[in-house]
Order: sequence, then structure tokens, then C-alpha cells
Amino acid sequence: MNDTKKYYAGLDMGSVSIKAALISEKQLIASSLIASGGNYKGGAKKVMDDVLAQAAISFDQLAGLVITGLGAESAPFAARHVSDISCQAKGCHCLFPSAKTIIDIGGQFTKAAKITPQGRIADFLMSEKCATGSGRFLQVIARILHVSLDDIGPLSLESENPVEFSTNCAVFAESETISRIAEGAKAADILAGVHRAMASKVSMLVKRLKLEPDVVLTGGGGEDQGLVQAIGDALKIKILVPGHPRLTAAFGAACLAREERISSVSGGGDERSGR
Repeated sequence: MNDTKKYYAGLDMGSVSIKAALISEKQLIASSLIASGGNYKGGAKKVMDDVLAQAAISFDQLAGLVITGLGAESAPFAARHVSDISCQAKGCHCLFPSAKTIIDIGGQFTKAAKITPQGRIADFLMSEKCATGSGRFLQVIARILHVSLDDIGPLSLESENPVEFSTNCAVFAESETISRIAEGAKAADILAGVHRAMASKVSMLVKRLKLEPDVVLTGGGGEDQGLVQAIGDALKIKILVPGHPRLTAAFGAACLAREERISSVSGGGDERSGR
């Protein structure tokens, strides 16, 4: 591969969506995101074709590719696989070099990690299977309230009397939500209460790591400004959020592909960052 090929791609095959990011140097120049829909192979090809078309280049012009996410093994491309939390760490570090703690709120799990000045994982924890601390909880409540996911954040910020949930269990919280609706509680107040319940779970996870600022929140949860505010309030700290929080792992994977290429060309070995 010659030196004119300066494009690097990252592919994140998550449980909810498949994302691709294309960079030149450390600048994001193209991205694509679609719902997973159970078709990892087809989805991976679609998002890769999309970012390549946006940049008007072919797959052969890529100088490197790294794949991450739950469905990485199903990708129809030969490339190195890296854990999603390592890619999140690298992506957050490239966007916020001062970051020391990251919170990744995905569809199934929430992860918290401390990262080194080089953007590597120093320590991390993952939430238990209970959905209360993950994006899945918000999806369930939004369905009950007939509110779109995009409207959850803005609507929750209109709350004047947040509902207090008496349980931290997602299953019981769903039943409690239905009861609160019957009692006449407003959707905004229910959502604000949900955010507080989630923030409580997330803050407990982060505090176990001995929180250090700056803190970056990424994943789908980063698109919900009500949740971001609730977590910031719970931790009593300002939360930084990438411009495209759902793309951070794909962006980080592309950054790792670039580092690996530079390292191999310079003879410095392989940059592994994580597992």
C-alpha cells in the first residue's frame, strides 16, 4: 500500500446499530449509521459502501481498517478486531485529549472506564444485566409514553415535578410508569424521573472507579440532553459530549487503524490499545 492512501476506517457493529467512520489524519471526513436489524454482514457492507462513496474512494484505497462491536465476527472484511471499550477510549481521547473518565451508555449495557493520557484503558466496569442503567430502559419507557427517542431529552427538561421511582428494577419501573400515567403524571415528569433513576445507577458505577475529570459521555445516551444533565447533576461535574456520540467507537477504531499503520511504517510495533 503506497503513501498516497491516507484514509482509515472504523466499523462498529453494535447490538442496536452499525456505524462506520472514515478519517484522514485525525479528521472525520465521512460517517454512516443504520439499524442493525439482525443483518450484520449486509449492514456492515452498506455503511462501508456509504462512507467510501461520500469520500469518492474505493475500498482498496484504505490504508487501514479496525472493526469493533458485538457483531464484529460477522463483518465481511478482513481486519483487526478491537474491543468496543478500547475503541471508545481512543475515540474520546482523540476528541478530548484531557479526558480521564468515559461513560458509554449503549442499548444493552453501560460501561465506565478510566483512560490513560495515551487513550488506553486503565480500568473499566460494566453494568449488570438489569436494563435500568442502559438505553434499553429509555426505549421501553418511550414506547409506553408514545414518545419518540429524539423527543425524550427535550421533553424531560420541561419537567417541573420529576416522578420519584420506588424501584431500581427496569421491570418494576415499567409497571410503575403505567401506574403513574393512570394517576395523571405528565410525560415530562415521568421521563425526568427515569433520567434520575438511570443517573443514580450510572453514578454508582462511575464512583466505583474513583471518578477523575474530564468526563466524557458517549454512546446513544449522549444524544439525550436530559440524561446528560441528570448524570452531571448526580456526579456534580460537567459532562463532555462528542458531537456525534453514537459514532465515537467507530471513530476510535479508525484512529487505531491510523496509529497501527503509522507504527508499522515507522517500525515501532503494533499499537494495540486494549485487548
